[in-house]
Amino acid sequence: MSDYTQLTDVHLRKLREPAEGMYIAESSRVLRRALEAGHRPRSFFLAEKWLDDLQDVLATHPDVPAFIGSAALLEEITGFHLHRGAMAAMHRPAPVPVHELLANARRVAVLEDIVDHTDVSGRKVQESARVRAHGRSRIAVLEDLTDHTNVGAVFRSAAAIGVDAVLVTPQCADPLYRRSIRVSMGTVFQVPWTRIDPWPAGIEQLKDAGYFVAGMSLGEGAITLDELVAQDHQNLVLVFGTEGDGLKPETDRLLDARVTIPMMNGVDSLNVAASSAVAFYATR
Repeated sequence: MSDYTQLTDVHLRKLREPAEGMYIAESSRVLRRALEAGHRPRSFFLAEKWLDDLQDVLATHPDVPAFIGSAALLEEITGFHLHRGAMAAMHRPAPVPVHELLANARRVAVLEDIVDHTDVSGRKVQESARVRAHGRSRIAVLEDLTDHTNVGAVFRSAAAIGVDAVLVTPQCADPLYRRSIRVSMGTVFQVPWTRIDPWPAGIEQLKDAGYFVAGMSLGEGAITLDELVAQDHQNLVLVFGTEGDGLKPETDRLLDARVTIPMMNGVDSLNVAASSAVAFYATR
């Protein structure tokens, strides 16, 4: 039961979840996506009215403790209103080494230091097979992002547009923080990801693996996103910086190219989640 106490204490969760090797999957849909991805539950926690909806899940895991109670009792334990009615404490998967993730990548997205945790059709399956045959790979890096909502939104775009993988830098928000998972609608379980450390020195590892490393930037000397697309790189990494300051100067110096999305009507830039969706689609 201790897995579910004081979930509103952000600092406690940041310390506790990685240390205990767990994360929280919140809502029936997210919980099911975590299980479909092969993640193992350590316990279930749900309101009585959700018992019928999740009966098949509980039956599949008869040895996993399930705590069931009234909505009022659950709110008293967690410290907030559990409006989605169900959650589970999940065993956190062991991190995948970067070289292993790259070896398995068809398309990869790297998230550098993001801190904010906010039916595959027949046609898509065929397209994936075609891209794999040509060996194209797309990776996105998120650097030092602090908003969990942005992290979750980037993962959702990466999954929807077919990015192969996501790399997050050491200071990036945890993609398995419950808000990131919830905003991603559980797609964080579908996109391969890991932390790249050290950073930005890890850029050399990406280059050695055959990737052209492009950073999304507003800085001088940046080419447009259309120009990057025209270069038609076989293996491409897109690096996205923090919500406020953008890419670190140390990162900027190691890039193969700076890339910008031209703005109109006096708008200076897009939110990192919006810009990632645009860049993923353009370079797909």
